[in-house]
Amino acid sequence: MVKIMTTKELARKVKKHEETLILDVRNTDDFDNWKIEGGKVEVMNEPYFNLLDGVDPVVEKLEIEQEVIVVCAKGGSSQMVAELLEEAGYENVYSLEGGMKSWSEHLEPVKVGELSGGGTLYQFIRLGKGCLSYFVEANGEAAIIDTSRMTGIYEAFASEKGVTIKYVLDTHLHADHISGGRQLAERVGGTYYLPPKDAEEVTFDYTPLEEGKDIKVGDISIQPIYSPGHTIGSTSFIIDDRYLLTGDILFVRSIGRPDLAGLAEDWVGDLRNTLYHRYKNLSMDFIVLPAHYSFAEELGEGGQVSAKLGELYQRNSGLRVEDENQFRKMVTENLPPQPNAYEEIRKTNMGKISPEEEKKKEMETGPNRCAVER
Repeated sequence: MVKIMTTKELARKVKKHEETLILDVRNTDDFDNWKIEGGKVEVMNEPYFNLLDGVDPVVEKLEIEQEVIVVCAKGGSSQMVAELLEEAGYENVYSLEGGMKSWSEHLEPVKVGELSGGGTLYQFIRLGKGCLSYFVEANGEAAIIDTSRMTGIYEAFASEKGVTIKYVLDTHLHADHISGGRQLAERVGGTYYLPPKDAEEVTFDYTPLEEGKDIKVGDISIQPIYSPGHTIGSTSFIIDDRYLLTGDILFVRSIGRPDLAGLAEDWVGDLRNTLYHRYKNLSMDFIVLPAHYSFAEELGEGGQVSAKLGELYQRNSGLRVEDENQFRKMVTENLPPQPNAYEEIRKTNMGKISPEEEKKKEMETGPNRCAVER
């Protein structure tokens, strides 16, 4: 029997920066578009159809005693290739359970730090998608920010910690992944918050996020800061006067793109004002915690994605473009391809359409692509 590696086991290896060899047997176009990255991952691609007559195409690339994790789209082809490798004498071969589809949905919690009054802040890393969500708990209460579609893991985590989820917040109307915020709030009887300027077309009730109206989780304050640019309603959060959750406005190595609602020219000024003025008036000691990461190098030891705000003003090239026209050109012309099915995802997050679960999985396939490439 072929040995199986779960997405949880693989995530732990990536998070701990263990040397990991991936043999991806999807077709080259799919591989080039989206692959497993992070930590000390080495990944090679050899399409499945090249291995149907034997594993000779990869034998020279693999050492017989190496641990090899074979990956495909859903987990079927990888098992067949793993069997062929075992028949060829490789003993330390695994097939990734569920393939890239399961990898896309795995969430890995990482403790960010203790909060005043005994609270704790956690970052949930969606390694296969580059999405980051947050779990704030204090005094038996919890708030979740930028919730993924897989809401069960947050409920299980809250139960494990013995806390009640009271608030669910989205920093903006997402275009790269389906938010589970509203559904989670309904399931647990909590309050769902959304920036009102992003909610003009939503079909459901929500509580507006408003600057000046802090949200209390036990003794911890979550302070909304209006920070438009990625969307017209984008809102950041200051937590416990130490952490700045920037949504899709500011990342560790890049900045947010303003074009996913088709209004790049209209929103570029807002983006610049947020990054070059609004954030500059905040403490440079704030720890920036974004809603996404785009580069494997952004994963620090233990998997956490974070950086001090002051450090980002020194080394993030998106924050160092003094000429306004050059900045405008950068964020309207220097853009990666748009996220997969982003228009359908936006409509889903507005409540305008309700795709079946399999369709949702298909819509979310691929990287997040919320950043300006630099």
